[in-house]
Amino acid sequence: MTGESAPGRSDIDPSLLVVTENSSPGQPLPASQLQFGRTFTPHMLCVPWNVETGWGKPEIKPYGPFNLDPSATVYHYAPCLFEGMKAYKSADGTVRLFRPDKNMERMVRSAARLAFPTFTGDNLIELIKRLVAMDAHWIPTEPGHSLYIRPTMIGTQAGLGVGPSSDILLFVICSPVGPYYKTGFKPVSLLASTEHVRAWPGGTGGYKLGSNYAGGVVPQQQAAALGYQQILWLYGPDHELTEVGTMNLFTVFEDANGDLELVTPPLGDTILPGVTRDSILELARGHADGSAPLPELAHLKGRLRVSERKVTMPEVEAAAKDGRLREIFGSGTAAIVSSVDSIGYDGRQIPVPVGEDGLGDVTRAMLRGIVGRQLGEIESSWSVLVK
Repeated sequence: MTGESAPGRSDIDPSLLVVTENSSPGQPLPASQLQFGRTFTPHMLCVPWNVETGWGKPEIKPYGPFNLDPSATVYHYAPCLFEGMKAYKSADGTVRLFRPDKNMERMVRSAARLAFPTFTGDNLIELIKRLVAMDAHWIPTEPGHSLYIRPTMIGTQAGLGVGPSSDILLFVICSPVGPYYKTGFKPVSLLASTEHVRAWPGGTGGYKLGSNYAGGVVPQQQAAALGYQQILWLYGPDHELTEVGTMNLFTVFEDANGDLELVTPPLGDTILPGVTRDSILELARGHADGSAPLPELAHLKGRLRVSERKVTMPEVEAAAKDGRLREIFGSGTAAIVSSVDSIGYDGRQIPVPVGEDGLGDVTRAMLRGIVGRQLGEIESSWSVLVK
C-alpha cells in the first residue's frame, strides 16, 4: 500500500515541521580530518509513516540512534532505499543543492518499487533545505569539500513475515566530506567480472535499494586481492558492460574520421539512473549540438556524438588494440568522475589512455562543467539555493 491510498495524511507536509535543537552539537572537525561518511552533523530529519494514519509530522531533532524492535522488517527482509546528494558552500557563504529534484524523482520511484509510501519531492526538498540551513556551519568551504546528504527510507514494522511494511521511517542525515581523491585524481584499474552479476532483467538494479549493494562486497574484496581497485560488472554471454563498482559507466571511442563517441549503457533493470550520469549526458549533448559548447573540448579536432547503447568487452578490447579507445570513466555523486587506466579481462590486461593529470579530455570537461555548476560558478538551474 502506498501513501496515496492510505486513509491518513497522504503526503509529507512541511508546514507541520517540529524542530528540537541539539543542546550538545559539538564542533565541526577541521577539513583535513574528515573521512567520507564518518562525521555527521548534529541534527537529522525524521518523518514517520503508518498505514492507518499516513505521513506523520516531520521533525528535525538531535542526531542519534533509533529504537527499533528486533523483529523490524528492515532487519530481516531488507526493505530499504536511500539517496546520495550534496550541498556546497561558496566563499560568500551561499549554500546550494545540486539537482535535488532528480534525487527525489529517483527516490519516489524506488519507494513505489518497495511498496513504500510515495510523496511530493518538493516537500521533502523543502525540509532538507531546513535541515541543511540549520547545520550550514558544518559545511566545509575548502576546494573539493561538501556536505553529503543521505535521505533514507526503511521498513520498521515489528513482526516477521514478508509483505508491505505497515510502518516506514523516512530520515535524512548529513556528513561533511572532503574530496573523494585527497591527493588528486588517480585512475583506477578494473577487474571485468564474468563470475558475478550485479543486476539482471526483471530485477531491482535500476532502483537505489540497500539490498543491491551488500552482494557486491565479496566480489570487490576478490578484485582487491588481485590488485584491482574496482569491479567492472558484466552481463550476458557477450559480456555487456553495465556499471563500475557502484558507479555508472562511460566509454569514449574514436572513429576513422577522428570524431569521438561518448557511450553509456541505456537505462533499464541493470542500470541505475544516476544523477551525475544524467548531468554528463546533458552537458555532452549540449556540446555536441552546439547549444552549450564546453570550452575544455574546444581543442578537439573531431566532433562529439553521444550514444546510449550496448557496449561489450570484445568491442572495448578491439578498440584498444586499434588505438580507438580514448577513455573509460565512472560517474557518481561521491567522486563525480573516476578515470580508468586498465581492465583485467579473461586473463588479459587492456590499457586505457589517461592524461597526465589522471583524466581524459572528455572526463576532465565533464568534471569541470559539473563542479562549476555545483559551486555556482557557472549559472545553471541545477544549482538550487538553500540560503
